[in-house]
Amino acid sequence: MLHFRDMISTTTYVFDLDGVMYLGDTQIPYATEAVERLRAAGKNVYFLTNNSGRTRASYCEKLKAVNGLDAPESEIFTSAYATALYLKGHGAEGKTAFVIGEAGLAAELSEVGGLQTVTVADSVDPNTIDYVVVGIDRQFTYDKLRFAHAAIKQGHAQFIATNRDATFPLEHGEIPGGGSIVASVATATGIEPITIGKPETHAYEAILQTAGVNAAESVMIGDRLDTDIAVGKRAGARTVLVLTGVTSEAAANSAPENWRPDVIIGDLRGLE
Repeated sequence: MLHFRDMISTTTYVFDLDGVMYLGDTQIPYATEAVERLRAAGKNVYFLTNNSGRTRASYCEKLKAVNGLDAPESEIFTSAYATALYLKGHGAEGKTAFVIGEAGLAAELSEVGGLQTVTVADSVDPNTIDYVVVGIDRQFTYDKLRFAHAAIKQGHAQFIATNRDATFPLEHGEIPGGGSIVASVATATGIEPITIGKPETHAYEAILQTAGVNAAESVMIGDRLDTDIAVGKRAGARTVLVLTGVTSEAAANSAPENWRPDVIIGDLRGLE
């Protein structure tokens, strides 16, 4: 069990969503209570997900519907939002992105990043595409893959991945994640993308900047070793693995050092 008294210098807690707060549309027991305890103790709480399918506003609605939590957009960080911030910070505003992804990704790129988004293959000349941005896409087709290939290989588009998660958890098991679609574009083009989401630290560093704290004052709480724990380690934060998602205690204990959590808890009752 991890007590507040053991983390007296911790001001900021960052929670993953899938596998930590909920599975699909089912609340994970004790997750809501843990967030409420932290808030009552005066801690900063943020949510960081690699899932790029929804906007931050949509995640606010989901946390309310599934967990009964009121969370403003300012507490929600997604790989889609982080990708938009990254591209805007690298001079992409006004440029054109072909989006293999769902509505949330296109919306964040447009509204936050200021990009012109294209979501239909062959609707423009592939040579006009500046970026191919890939995330989870439940309507992924061969035509989208073909057009992305043309934009990258025949044109000048830069390949950007929101994340490389091979799967993500639902109530009845894992399903393919955005990383499986990224892999198909990487295989077709022979080019590896710039990756924005966890375990890369772009989004985590944005949270620290928003909170006005350094990494040593924060803790990352997640269910995946290769994303949640890895990003916390890279950023210099404390890390907590919760066993309500995809990772077993045995897997965590045998993981390489850069994936090994500081603390393992069975569920979020262990965060007291």
